[in-house]
Amino acid sequence: MVAFAGNSRLCRIALRQTGIDAASFSTIRICSGALVLWLIVRARAGTAEKGGSWLSGLALFVYVAAFSFAYVSLSVASGALILFGAVQATMIGYGLWRGERLSGRQTLGLLLAAGGMVALMLPGWSPPTLQGALLMALAGIGWGVYSLRAAGVSDPLAATAGNFARAVPFVVLLNLVLLPGASLDGSGVAYGLVSGVLASGLGYIVWYAVLRELAATTAATVQLSVPVLAAFGGILFLGEVISLHLMVTSAAILGGIALMTLKTR
Repeated sequence: MVAFAGNSRLCRIALRQTGIDAASFSTIRICSGALVLWLIVRARAGTAEKGGSWLSGLALFVYVAAFSFAYVSLSVASGALILFGAVQATMIGYGLWRGERLSGRQTLGLLLAAGGMVALMLPGWSPPTLQGALLMALAGIGWGVYSLRAAGVSDPLAATAGNFARAVPFVVLLNLVLLPGASLDGSGVAYGLVSGVLASGLGYIVWYAVLRELAATTAATVQLSVPVLAAFGGILFLGEVISLHLMVTSAAILGGIALMTLKTR
């Protein structure tokens, strides 16, 4: 979740405070992640083991590209609420369809975490553009599908490396189509590399490893902690001010996640 929060911060900073365009940022993010993962797999096994799938690669591309383009026009609060709403609907809906059932305690935890998320983001809410809202909803569905595809993965590293490699042709094609509007910036490129190598490439290995131990409904709820981590990251590293509102809503979100995930004897 720390990696996801870092990705959110890096993407917003790059697209709002530097001159890089969304297509170039997405391309750098995916290609740099694919390269470092290929190197790690090759170093571990001596040869690059095959893993992943084209469907997962496509879902990864949809998430990364739609997320980047959406944040060009959306506020932080609007983007987060739409993104995580789509992720929750996709993953929890799939889990319930597959027969997962929530206990009373887990249902209370889900409602508490979701309510805390809405309360946390509501002060910064602004009416989103239709294009931005649709793109962020598409990003949420893409991420939900990518996460659900972790079921049955025996080697998270090889699977993640394979997924990133398969996403490269899609993002390169996107970049070629939008080449006339390309704009590179030194700082933006640096943010894209950090996002691709650390927060995406290495972070998603951990995510695929964790997903093998979590039900879809639980994995969806855990992700509601991302805005809390992003907010506290801003306090620690960017000097942002802590508030009572942040403390109360964070307690609701984290308490709800605890009710959803922790088992009782």
